Amino acid sequence: MQTYEDDIVAWANEQARLLREGQFDRLDIVHIAEEIEDVGKSEQRELASRMAVLLAHLLKWKYRSDQRGRSWEGTIRTQRRAIALRLARTPSLKAILSDAAWWEETWADAVAAATLETGLDTFPDNCPWPQADILHPDWLRKL
Repeated sequence: MQTYEDDIVAWANEQARLLREGQFDRLDIVHIAEEIEDVGKSEQRELASRMAVLLAHLLKWKYRSDQRGRSWEGTIRTQRRAIALRLARTPSLKAILSDAAWWEETWADAVAAATLETGLDTFPDNCPWPQADILHPDWLRKL
């Protein structure tokens, strides 16, 4: 039997086989529970990553209006669609959008990316836009 530490892929396949065969007494319950929790964390990281990219591009759109282009607009649209799809497929993720600490970390990531890409360091300390505007498909025109 493969161990979790030796080869996680082989271990996962083995655990799936044991589950299908009903050999519950042979399951590695502790590591299965950890992996299930990690799936949720992975979804949260994906949402945060996409939101940070979106926010960074909104910052660039607002503060570097002289450099606006189809690429930035395309990235904004793509990220909005991907976020909406992720929230639709995993409704429990919506709760994290009310978490101030999550927004603080995500905003910090967005500002760091926008600062690196623009050379500007004048971005607000906190996100100035309401969540509904950030995710609204037509809001870009108002910036």
